[in-house]
Amino acid sequence: MSRAQLHEDPTNLVYELEDKPPFFSALLSAMTHLLAIFVPMITPALIVGGALQLPVEMTAYLVSMAMIASGVGTFIQVNRFGGIGSGLLSIQSVNFSFVTVMIGLGMGMKEDGFSEDAMISALLGVSFVGAFLIMGAAWVLPYLKRVITPTVSGVVVMMIGLSLIHVGIVDFGGGFASKTDGTFGSWENLGLATLVLVIILVFNCFKNPMLRMGGIAIGLVVGYFVALFMGKVDFSALSNLPVITVPVLFKYGFDFQWHAFLIAGTIYLLSVFEAVGDLTATALVSNQPIKGETFDKRLRGGVMADGLVSVIATALGSLPLTTFAQNNGVIQMTGVASRHVGKYIAVILIILGLFPMVGRFFTTIPSPVLGGAMVLMFGLITIAGIRIILTNGIRRREAIICATSVGLGLGVAFEPEIFKQLPLLFQNPICMGGITAVVLNLILPQDEQDKPIYIEDKLDM
Repeated sequence: MSRAQLHEDPTNLVYELEDKPPFFSALLSAMTHLLAIFVPMITPALIVGGALQLPVEMTAYLVSMAMIASGVGTFIQVNRFGGIGSGLLSIQSVNFSFVTVMIGLGMGMKEDGFSEDAMISALLGVSFVGAFLIMGAAWVLPYLKRVITPTVSGVVVMMIGLSLIHVGIVDFGGGFASKTDGTFGSWENLGLATLVLVIILVFNCFKNPMLRMGGIAIGLVVGYFVALFMGKVDFSALSNLPVITVPVLFKYGFDFQWHAFLIAGTIYLLSVFEAVGDLTATALVSNQPIKGETFDKRLRGGVMADGLVSVIATALGSLPLTTFAQNNGVIQMTGVASRHVGKYIAVILIILGLFPMVGRFFTTIPSPVLGGAMVLMFGLITIAGIRIILTNGIRRREAIICATSVGLGLGVAFEPEIFKQLPLLFQNPICMGGITAVVLNLILPQDEQDKPIYIEDKLDM
C-alpha cells in the first residue's frame, strides 16, 4: 500500500508536501514539471552562446551543465541538507537575470581581445565568487524585510523581462549572427518566428491546462520541423559525439575581473528578491505557512541553496541558477506538492545532461524559432513583475518608485553610455532599475493616509 495520503482541502492538493506518491504518479507529475520548465531552462545558454557566437561545442556544454546543475540543485532544494534547501518542491533552473549581463560583459571582453575560453572563464569566475554573496545574504534576510517589498521585487523582475526583450527580438529577426551575413529581418526569418509565436498563442487559448502549458514546447517543435524543410537546420554539430558528457570543474579555466564582479555581484543580490518571492509563492500553493519561524527557516535554506547551487553550477560550467516560478503553476494545476517528486525531476535532468547528444541537439534550433517563443516568454516575465508590484496595491509612493526605477532602467538600456562616468554597473538596466527601487524604497516617506490607486483583485487577469 502507498504511503501517500490523499487530501481534500481548500488548496485542492492531492498530495501534500511530505506525501510520497506512487511511482507512476510521481513520474507523471515530474514529467509535467519538466514540460513547463525545460525550454526556459536551456534557453539562457542558447541565447548567450548565440549572442557571443561561441563554438557549438562550448554552447552545447553550457546546455548540458545547465541540466546537470539544475538536477543537483533541485535535489538539494527538496531534500534540505543541514538547513540548506527549502524542503519545498522548488525547481532550480538557470537565472534569466544573468543573460543580458553575460552578453554585455562578454561582448566587452571580446572587444578587448579575449579568446572564447578566456571570456567564459572570466564570466563564470566572477559568477562563482558572486554566488557566495547570496549565501551570505541568506543569514540577514530577517533584516532585509524593509527592503524586500513587492514593489522592489516586482521592479527587479520587470526589468529582467524588459531587458531580455531586446535579445528575444534579435533572435526573432534571425539572431546576432544574421546581422553580419545580411539575413537579419528577412521574410523567411520573420515568417518562421511568427509561426512559432502564433502556435503558442493558439495553444494558450485552449481550456485544457496541459495544452496551455505545453504550448511553448509544441510551438518550438513545429517551428523546428518547418525550419528543417526550409534548410535552416544544420546537423553537422551532431557528428563524432562522445557517449557521455563528463563534467569538468573549471573546464575553461578560472579568471576574475573586478569590474565584471561588481555587476554580477549586484545582480546576485537583486536576484535574492526574486528568490524570496518564488519561495513564498511555492509555500503558499503547497499549503505551507508563509509567516513564522518555520517559514523563515525555509526561506533562509532556500536562498542559501540558491547560492550553493550557483557555486556548483558555475564551477561545472553552467550559468548561475535560481529557484523557478513556473513550477508553482504546475503544483496548482496537478494538486501535487510533494517534494519527493522533485527527486524524480532531479534524476531525469542529471541523466539528460550526461548525454552530449541532448545538449548538441538544442544548439541546432534556428534563432528565429527560439525568437518566436522568447518574445512571449520575456513579455510574460515583465507581466509577472507588474503582478508582484500590484500584490499589495499601488499607492502614490509605489507609483513614483516604479516610474523612476523603470524610467532610469529603460533609459540606460537605450543609452548605456549616459552614465559612463559612473561605475559600470550603472550601465546595466537591471542594476540601475533595481538599485533605484531599493534606494527610493528606503528614503521616500510612508503616508498612511495615501489610498491604493490600484488593487490586484480588481484585475481581470
